Amino acid sequence: MSGLKEQFNEVINRTGTNSLKWDMLNERFGSDEILPLWVADMDFRAPEPVLKALKDKIDHGIFGYPAHAKSLDLAVQSWLKRRYDWKVDENAFVYTLGVVPALSYLIQTFTEPGDEIIIQTPVYYPFYDVIEKNNRTIIRNPLKMEDLRFEMDFEQLEASISSQTKMLLLCHPHNPGGRVWKRDELEKLVSICKKHNIYIVSDEIHADLLYKGQKHIPIASIDEEMKDRIFTCLAPSKTFNLAGMQASYVVIEDAKKRLEFKKHLALTFTGMNNSFAEVAMEAAYKGGEEWLQHLMDYIEDNYKLVVDTLSKSMPKIKWMQPEGTYLLWLDFSELGMTPSERKTWLIEEAKVGFNHGSMFGEEGSQFERMNLACSASTIKEAMQRLQNAYEQKGL
Repeated sequence: MSGLKEQFNEVINRTGTNSLKWDMLNERFGSDEILPLWVADMDFRAPEPVLKALKDKIDHGIFGYPAHAKSLDLAVQSWLKRRYDWKVDENAFVYTLGVVPALSYLIQTFTEPGDEIIIQTPVYYPFYDVIEKNNRTIIRNPLKMEDLRFEMDFEQLEASISSQTKMLLLCHPHNPGGRVWKRDELEKLVSICKKHNIYIVSDEIHADLLYKGQKHIPIASIDEEMKDRIFTCLAPSKTFNLAGMQASYVVIEDAKKRLEFKKHLALTFTGMNNSFAEVAMEAAYKGGEEWLQHLMDYIEDNYKLVVDTLSKSMPKIKWMQPEGTYLLWLDFSELGMTPSERKTWLIEEAKVGFNHGSMFGEEGSQFERMNLACSASTIKEAMQRLQNAYEQKGL
């Protein structure tokens, strides 16, 4: 793909395009002068095969009710086999309008009001809402932080389980910490959930976004006996910047549970993806792999740019080294600010917009989440702004 690096370097003006990331700055941060590095979408165009497939659909000009394309099932099946050596039956996929809605529907289908659901905090903030708004009870299994690296606390996990604990929501790779959970960790987690007859719902939306040397292992591939109690949520949205398409799918390998879930979706009248979503998804999985490799090379370069600047010019700001995702978990605890003071400082002095760590749980109160999926020039501007504020503060 000639010119691919230039594509990622291009600064595309997203203001005025109904972009949540760029057009909601005043509402979110109280200022339009903020450089946004918050919500998890990229400032990059989708891969050319996706754009071509969508253009062909538009050029056809008819957008009536779509029938599901079996070729999409085969494209998804092939992607999972190529990327993770995970062999899944082509009928195991249930398509949904986003991973978060899928989490909610899985909770509704396989648990009852009042049931307990475990989350490993700090974690992607909608996990809290999909549990509480469905009248289920959150059980926290806080991650341990050892040398700025998250580890699962299996002892606390098992101690927190009761007869009312029915499900665990796993974030894999972890958002916001960027951990790619390893086989031994997943095996231990599956073993505990198997022992206590607990469902696992695994949000693996960031699975494709891996740093060099990392390997994603789908948790449903760990234990043959447990796979009928594991539901895996996936999507091309983070991988190929297609979040606005609302295209996702759940891998449910047990046929009876898959039918049960489909029956629940029928009650919500949300069992049909729009025509563009299926077209984009299939094109991405068939033709986006080379683009993805170049993307992750670019993300890693942006990561190095950030940490080099922090090391040299802002040594009190630490970071958690990511293994996956295009997100960076920054530790501001040495600055001596309260979370409220830090929020004000970042907005009013640095004029950069991160996701404030407390959104992910109380354990994240001293952190900020930074989005690296933008041009290198945007990263440089953000780091210059942060450095100016850092120096003016006398840090």
